[in-house]
Amino acid sequence: MKRNFLTSVFRLAALSAAVAVGLPALAQTPSPEGILVYNAQHASLTQAWAEAFTKETGIKVTLRQGGDTELGNQLVQEGAASPADVFLTENSPAMALVDGAGLFAPLDPATINQIAPAYRTAHGRWVGIAARSTVFVYRKTKFTPDQLPKSLMDLAKPEWKGRWAASPAGADFQAIVSAVLELKGEAATVAWLKGMKDNVVPFKGNSIAMKAVNAGQVDGAVIYHYYYYGDMAKTGENSEKVGLHYFRNEDPGAFVSISGGGVLASSKHKAEAQAFVKWITGKGGQEILRTGNSFEYAVGQGAASHRSLVPLADLNAPKVEPAKLNSKKVSDLMTQAGLL
Repeated sequence: MKRNFLTSVFRLAALSAAVAVGLPALAQTPSPEGILVYNAQHASLTQAWAEAFTKETGIKVTLRQGGDTELGNQLVQEGAASPADVFLTENSPAMALVDGAGLFAPLDPATINQIAPAYRTAHGRWVGIAARSTVFVYRKTKFTPDQLPKSLMDLAKPEWKGRWAASPAGADFQAIVSAVLELKGEAATVAWLKGMKDNVVPFKGNSIAMKAVNAGQVDGAVIYHYYYYGDMAKTGENSEKVGLHYFRNEDPGAFVSISGGGVLASSKHKAEAQAFVKWITGKGGQEILRTGNSFEYAVGQGAASHRSLVPLADLNAPKVEPAKLNSKKVSDLMTQAGLL
């Protein structure tokens, strides 16, 4: 009995030391069952993060895959009974949903400080882990530079009827609409969605929308940048006839969506969960963004993104507080407009 008690004391001391000094000590006493991550990020990217983290720390990572909205709603339903330790998303509205339910624990300040200020929240309960830029992909033979839309808002005008595509049911596009709502207000967003309903050719998925542009089915589409770069890095068969148009000028169409990461307050392995989020926002995790094939932007302080990408600093993106993006309001407005 005395030996068991002393063993427990030593393990507790080792784990406390790990929290104080970082990953190396933590790697000596990982939780036997590891951590469970509810993952709405791309499976291949998070798998690369998880494998590298486990190799460095000895902490096992189990991934439960799903979409932003799906897993966000599941966490809200599970509440304090959730088995999840960490939540990762593609876009920030799902993070705001879970945070609004009071389900995140505060992150380690050292973790938050690893991320550039534009890509972290003011409250510190979740943080950016990667980013993606809104772009207009277009059939190159259909446009001269001066014929491209000057603003995302222009796509609601009558002259764009039937000429552009999107995937309105996806979390990616709904995050873009969330930015329109935050930047332009509800009245302008409702008017834009009405014009979109009249004009857009809907597809199920950004890749399919881009493929339609490449095939000449539509003139253009609003997607995120990495679909183009990912296809070009493979065969280019769905992107070779496509150009990329960046709206810039702090336009809603220049919105940069932040992928988020946070630790659940109900986690039974908080030290390990905090260590995982700290690792993916640190040098190791952000380097995988630079060298891997996700083509998402690195958001760490001083971290470089993949050399193929237009630098984040050159996008002239609008300033949007990610914690304010409202997925439920957007869903309601898009439903009212007949887009969902």
